[in-house]
Amino acid sequence: MKEKGIGPPVITAIESLQRLTELFTQRREQLARGAGLTVAQWEALEQISDEHFMPSLFARERQSTPAAVSKILRQLLDKGLVRSRISRTDGRQRRYRLTAKGERTMAALREARQRAIEAIWLDLRPQSLDAFTRFADELITRLESYAGQRE
Repeated sequence: MKEKGIGPPVITAIESLQRLTELFTQRREQLARGAGLTVAQWEALEQISDEHFMPSLFARERQSTPAAVSKILRQLLDKGLVRSRISRTDGRQRRYRLTAKGERTMAALREARQRAIEAIWLDLRPQSLDAFTRFADELITRLESYAGQRE
């Protein structure tokens, strides 16, 4: 990938970021699969563990359709990870809660994620982490600003 006016350090940095993104995605998929879930099911389960879960908001945050979220919720219900009931205050809404099996699944996912963090991140030098965080924050700001200019 040789772009006009873009030097090797920039290309190498972009390639590294792309590889890092791919690895994070792959690892998240592995963790979800290990719990018998898809990433979307895991995300929904995580949100449901918060007592303020709203399917419509979840769909909007994921830029998904209500039908797609309904499908995920049905899958979680079928797996016995969540239960639902009609809201006491609004009969048009359903309330979702984790079952005991859902709680155990979330605990196992959090534990697996914690083990990965400990194995990968904890022995990195604090200075390296600080430099990475500063760089990531600057890159995020630049990307957000550039995206905002293009809309």
